[in-house]
Amino acid sequence: MSYDKVLQAKSIIVGTKQTVKALKLGTIDEVVVASDADTRVTAKVVSTANEMNVPIVYVDSMKKLGKACGIEVGAAAVAISI
Repeated sequence: MSYDKVLQAKSIIVGTKQTVKALKLGTIDEVVVASDADTRVTAKVVSTANEMNVPIVYVDSMKKLGKACGIEVGAAAVAISI
């Protein structure tokens, strides 16, 4: 499951703004987006990932994604380096 990928990743970047910034730098292998996040929040991440040809994996829960990242709040998007 993608939550496991987040846990095993060499490095992670949590949050939409930071993810977009990292995507533009070209240092990201994959983006994980929570399906229950507002599309207005994740649209920029998804479009930037598509522009940079970075694979996008969808997970079902912001809360679970945040927990996998080790934070107490939900995460809409996470960038991972494998």
